[in-house]
Amino acid sequence: MGNDAIAADLGNLLSADRVLTGPSARRGYDCDAYTVDKSAPTAVVLPITTQEVAKVVTWCTKRSIPFTARGAGTGLSGGALPALGGVVISTKKMTKILHIDVHDRFLTAQTGATNKSLSEAVAVHRLHFAPDPSSGQVSTLGGNIAENAGGPHTLKYGVTVNHVLGLTLVDYEGTMRTFGGSNHSLPGPDFLSLLVGSEGTLGIVTEATVNLVPMPSHVITSLLAFREVGQSTRTVSSIIEAGIIPAALELMDKYILRALKLAFNLQFPDDCAALLLVECDGDSEQAAREQMEEVKRIAEDLGGYDYREAADEAGRKELWRARKQGIGAMGRIAPSSVTHDGVIPRSKLPEMLDLVYQVADQYKIGVANIFHAGDGNLHPCFYFDDREPGVVDHVVEAGELILRKCIELGGSITGEHGVGVEKIDLMEELFGEEGLKLQSSIRFALNPGNLCNPCKVIPNQKGCIEHKARWRGNAW
Repeated sequence: MGNDAIAADLGNLLSADRVLTGPSARRGYDCDAYTVDKSAPTAVVLPITTQEVAKVVTWCTKRSIPFTARGAGTGLSGGALPALGGVVISTKKMTKILHIDVHDRFLTAQTGATNKSLSEAVAVHRLHFAPDPSSGQVSTLGGNIAENAGGPHTLKYGVTVNHVLGLTLVDYEGTMRTFGGSNHSLPGPDFLSLLVGSEGTLGIVTEATVNLVPMPSHVITSLLAFREVGQSTRTVSSIIEAGIIPAALELMDKYILRALKLAFNLQFPDDCAALLLVECDGDSEQAAREQMEEVKRIAEDLGGYDYREAADEAGRKELWRARKQGIGAMGRIAPSSVTHDGVIPRSKLPEMLDLVYQVADQYKIGVANIFHAGDGNLHPCFYFDDREPGVVDHVVEAGELILRKCIELGGSITGEHGVGVEKIDLMEELFGEEGLKLQSSIRFALNPGNLCNPCKVIPNQKGCIEHKARWRGNAW
């Protein structure tokens, strides 16, 4: 089919004003926040109901046209990249909160709703949706489910899969299916855990029922400064070893702090090599205070020398500003950046960060670190100018070296950003050939035509093309 015919057909399914085509649309939707891989769609559709999503998927499947779900486009591994072109199905107009049950603490919403909007809808009841990625103001529920996103507070409260009770899924044929519901425990296979984190490769999630968590009664937030990065990472391990589970335990190195100072004029101690942002909460002020005092004592014993504590909610938001805006601030240092995502045991943080800095020096690219230290979830942020010949290849190779080290240390190639196209070459190193064949059999049982978000997660898919250096396999 020609582009005009595709646009006309899709316009008849929805309405012409909710079908985007042409150079601007193709360029605007050719990548997510992982910008080193790009592939333009033929068309973008903006459905407003599950039924409309089902119509579009049915239309695509009958014509063997690939389709890719997309939320806010804040993903960092190419998960929303339309790898084989085709149709992007955007959930950005699917923002309704459909039901709130305060008594049983859950709500149901369309998956284009943002994390922030879910928590705002129940804030008056002192409840919130616990997963809180740094992009939570704009990132959507569907994207969180696709990547099994986390955020700073997952150390204590868990990642997205721990808060999803039910899903409405449009499968590859356009059939609407429901899994789970408001019940916390249902018999039978756990399809929810299979679907959460499947990166849109098993269908398009259009609605979700999620658990709501009471807001803590008392919260204490502080920043702890260290003159050496190793002091801060050893403090992280010692805090957990002491049996303390803060609500958040985040690390920012001096390169992130430099960017924050340039972008927002945030001030930090001049000789600070790393900051830990620590948040302790509890049902009583005494419980939160006791935890924070023990954290402070451990930090001081290991070299912490500057302690700042928020005096009120406004002060707390100001301390969190450094963590929430850190990645965005990197734009003041370089025009391009790639934020990686790997997981290691917390005890290996000193060794791992040494390697990160060494790799950056080896490839002559800049690196800054801002990550969920309590989880051992690293986010090395390489910054560079992608107009420089060969630099993108260096960024890709450097990232692979770091992720291979994560595997070597007993960790994973992703904690919350997903595999997408960015890490697809490393899947066999993590799982082995037989492990990947098992995953592939599940994938093709639920997506046999490989039209639903093709070329993601599982390498060696028939019909997939190479995306720069990212996909180098042979089709099975």
